[in-house]
Amino acid sequence: MADSFDAVVIGGGPGGYNAAIRLGQLGLTAACIDKRGSFGGTCLNVGCIPSKALLHASERFHEAGSEFAKLGIKAKVELDLPAMMAQKNKVVGELTKGVEFLFRKNKVEGIVGEGRITAPGKIEVKAADGSTRTITAKSIIIATGSDVAPLPGVTIDEKQIVSSTGAIALTSVPKRLLVVGAGVIGLELGSVWRRLGSEVTVVEFLDRVTPGVDLEIGKAFQRILGKQGFTFQLSTKVTGVEKKKSGLAVTVEPAAGGDKSVIETDVMLVAIGRRPYTDNLGLETVGVALDKRGRVITDHHYKTNVPGIYAVGDCREGPMLAHKAEDEAVAVAEIIAGKAGHVNYDAIPSVIYTFPEVATVGKTEEELKAAGVQYKVGKFPFTANARAKTIAATEGFVKILADAKTDKVLGCHVIGPEAGNLVAEVVLAIEFGASSEDIARTCHSHPTLTEAVRQAAMGVEGWTMQM
Repeated sequence: MADSFDAVVIGGGPGGYNAAIRLGQLGLTAACIDKRGSFGGTCLNVGCIPSKALLHASERFHEAGSEFAKLGIKAKVELDLPAMMAQKNKVVGELTKGVEFLFRKNKVEGIVGEGRITAPGKIEVKAADGSTRTITAKSIIIATGSDVAPLPGVTIDEKQIVSSTGAIALTSVPKRLLVVGAGVIGLELGSVWRRLGSEVTVVEFLDRVTPGVDLEIGKAFQRILGKQGFTFQLSTKVTGVEKKKSGLAVTVEPAAGGDKSVIETDVMLVAIGRRPYTDNLGLETVGVALDKRGRVITDHHYKTNVPGIYAVGDCREGPMLAHKAEDEAVAVAEIIAGKAGHVNYDAIPSVIYTFPEVATVGKTEEELKAAGVQYKVGKFPFTANARAKTIAATEGFVKILADAKTDKVLGCHVIGPEAGNLVAEVVLAIEFGASSEDIARTCHSHPTLTEAVRQAAMGVEGWTMQM
């Protein structure tokens, strides 16, 4: 084992492992340090991947029990939760082993241990058995990701009071589930347990669900989730939790202040967001600057204020998304290798994997109005899409926003079946600076859901044909 590298990455998530792989592809010697013991970070181990496995399985369970009859299929359905969890764990295991294979393929050394920067270019790695190893590197990349944001006064035990980590590993279906936070994580995991039989109540401090998502989409999303059985208490905050024999007594009050009330539940999921993980890295030792939110401050080339130290992913500014971290990882590796790494932040999509899915890229109407940008809107509902009708998934719509003068696509917002896949062509359009007319005049297969994107693009200039 070498103890000197061209570059060392601290953190083995999508930002970290992709940076290390790209460095190896570019011919640099690289190592990736992660304390978890299995590479892939939060995303592969306890985040994106296991939650999507449960979302898929629970959606099939719900379909078989409630939707198949509409298609002329009679089925008796029974939940086998241990088997569902085993399948989830199998997927996670295969993918984490896949990262190890990619390390070997690209001559990256994966190091299991806790990395701490002791000086510029020097890292001490502490293994689980207490032994230490000192390694040196010309460049250090901080890719330590994020951790669950705590709720003041509430202790997470991952059994009754859970974070996303505990919510993907419950051993039984709670009769009542209280979700604190109406963001992506809360609504996705709330969907899993709602489909499996839980009564789900969502408490949100703000006056809307999915803050940051296009407002029209957010309102439609809340209506649809309400029809699925979600109960929402918006503009509400949790002020205390008491454990009782019958479960949990959760005290809430209006966000603006007012009379308290109590919600009784069996399990409470704390999903109020995530915070950058920058603890115990030695950043204060070498003088790496952090912002008020604890994120590592970098310039446009991911350089910190300390020469030779870079940062990517959740621990620096920007949306906390695995694919954003991956793009930054590729860019920083190429910059270190002397190439021109770059990320277009206007072309980073975001997806909520509920049913229907919600997908968004670029600017929202609210952002364009605030910036004083003149824009046009094209919309198309899935009720008018032939493929959506054939698969009995007609809720939602596609919205495309384009510059009123140049017709350049500025944003796209989708709520509907396979929204995460549908938005991809608009991400590409934004990346290439395309116009709504470019999408509108591109042939789309019939009958497909993608035609809804084309029809929305036609709608920007008022020539939607199928509605």
